[in-house]
Amino acid sequence: MADFKNIVGIKFKSESKVYTFLAGDLSLKREDQVIVETERGLALGTVVKDVSSIPAHRLPPEIKPVLRRATEEDIKRYEENCRLEKEAFAFCKERITARALPMKLVGIDCNLDRSKITFYFTAENRVDFRELVKDLVQRFRTRIELRQISARQESRIVKGIGICGREVCCAGIIPLCERVSIKMAKEQGLSLNPEKISGICGRLMCCLAFEYETYLEMKKGLPKCGKTVQTHAGCGKVVRHNVLKGELVVNLEDGREIVVKADEFKSP
Repeated sequence: MADFKNIVGIKFKSESKVYTFLAGDLSLKREDQVIVETERGLALGTVVKDVSSIPAHRLPPEIKPVLRRATEEDIKRYEENCRLEKEAFAFCKERITARALPMKLVGIDCNLDRSKITFYFTAENRVDFRELVKDLVQRFRTRIELRQISARQESRIVKGIGICGREVCCAGIIPLCERVSIKMAKEQGLSLNPEKISGICGRLMCCLAFEYETYLEMKKGLPKCGKTVQTHAGCGKVVRHNVLKGELVVNLEDGREIVVKADEFKSP
């Protein structure tokens, strides 16, 4: 008999991403607040997906358990930490300016037990922030970590609206994509104008990577652009694909362009 485990979906703060944790024997429902162990330490999260059972072999690697339901004391500490994060953000930003450091503060994360405060920043190059760390340790009397992040990670924290009119992918349903190539845009028949295929972070849009494999699968068996095919109207060369509609645009020998269904052509 297969070994099954209970899992539950949890969100943190205002993040859109849902993280999976082991629910164990806890009877949890949506909107329950819980304490979990993360790679950054203890954190308070909110249940957003009901408990479900899956085979143990399908569990995500290194999945962590829900430790307990949040107590009133946990919630009070969380609210105090939120206020501390605002204070720490303002203080750190002031010290960055005072020390003329070439870096941009993006966000702050304080462990539930205040054992560590993490400051996220972006910078063009490496930054010597040793004196800044001393300022922060002296002020907050806890372990301080400064973590340099990418432009994509900054967009995930700051959020915003993409050119599609929706929330940026990295802050929503799509996992953060650090590797997106121009080849992905070519395969999807998109304009290679940087302004049209770049996100608010200035990098290629994450959705290019999200949809890339689907386009590759749908294009299997289709003739490449430039290949000659036989259609009901005569021979011609493929000039464009409309993968989502399953159509080819063919330039006939007499100069006309026609649209052909992907299953209506023949190789000459």
